[in-house]
Amino acid sequence: MAVSVPVYDEVTLETLWADPYPTYARLRAEAPVAWVDAANIHLVTRFDDIMRIERDPETFPALDTRSLQVRAMGHTMMRRDGADHLRQRRAVEATFLPQVVAAHWGPLFEAIADDLIGGLKGGRADLFAEFAAPLASRSLMALLGLPQIDWRDLCLWSQALMDATGNYGDDSATWARGKAAFDAIDAAIAERVPVVQARPDPSALSSMLHGGLPMEEIRANTKVIVGGGLNEPRDATCSAVLGLLTHPGQLAQVQADPTLWKTVFEETVRWIAPIGLYPRRVARQVEIGGAVLEAGDAVGLSVASACHDESRFEGPERFDINRAKGKHLAFGAGPHFCLGAWMARRLVGEIALPRLFARLPGLRLDPDAPPEVGGWVFRGPVRLPVLWDA
Repeated sequence: MAVSVPVYDEVTLETLWADPYPTYARLRAEAPVAWVDAANIHLVTRFDDIMRIERDPETFPALDTRSLQVRAMGHTMMRRDGADHLRQRRAVEATFLPQVVAAHWGPLFEAIADDLIGGLKGGRADLFAEFAAPLASRSLMALLGLPQIDWRDLCLWSQALMDATGNYGDDSATWARGKAAFDAIDAAIAERVPVVQARPDPSALSSMLHGGLPMEEIRANTKVIVGGGLNEPRDATCSAVLGLLTHPGQLAQVQADPTLWKTVFEETVRWIAPIGLYPRRVARQVEIGGAVLEAGDAVGLSVASACHDESRFEGPERFDINRAKGKHLAFGAGPHFCLGAWMARRLVGEIALPRLFARLPGLRLDPDAPPEVGGWVFRGPVRLPVLWDA
């Protein structure tokens, strides 16, 4: 029998940022659809419930003008449905097709990775700041079609937009940083539009411009690519390194069989989903997860929780490249499946990780500087100090 949505007012944003997984496990067991007061949203935490929602866009549309993403970035294709969503997705998807990623972007990603690894000296580094962040940022600058900007600025803009999109605590300083990033990205786009108008290329800006999208949609969708397109490969790179360095037996397996790097990537994004939550709106009264949601309710689909659902994954808290293969939801599902999935798989699983471990012998965690992992809407290592045999 369905009941009113349970309220969890003792869950804090600080607890979720530090480690959301114990809270998610509790919610999956007690209240798979629950109102979390601190986040001002209904969280959906079980795999099957999220899949049901993604298969029913009429009941659970992406369009919600209250969305923090709309406020932070403008009305992106991520918050649109049906033909409107498909029109915008088709205008940009040529940039992200697997064959384009392999033939055009792959060699560029390889050159950037080689340059950055070559610059790591002295047998000591923070891989987050000195490798994963610049790799993701410089790669994304090219893919976006904004080569004139500084990679450090793109990192700051991306983080500001992601912080604003996850600003469930409604912090005013976070909104201010997000608005500054919003304006800076618009200025960078305006500078490049005449160039790609005259000389089309495989970049996302060129694809959208020549695909007929109006500037308002180009600006909004560039911002959504800036967010996920930088944070996801950056955090997946660091999480994979952390997983392997804390599981030396699995690292030895991968080094003996390089075909396993793809498995490492998939297990990494299941283990620590870089994008852990995204919203949907309820269009009509519906029962799900044993609770009744009303028309107009906002729900957060916790794909990070779904990736740890015990009904799908044995020992889900473990990093384990030998677990039975199974579908994860780190890239979402349905019509909004992540456009950048193939880019991230190529950049992280086929380029960054094999090169790091091949060229930094004896790579290991720094025992005097432990890694730091944080986040719940977006999650990954924020510091990853390592040593190697220089």
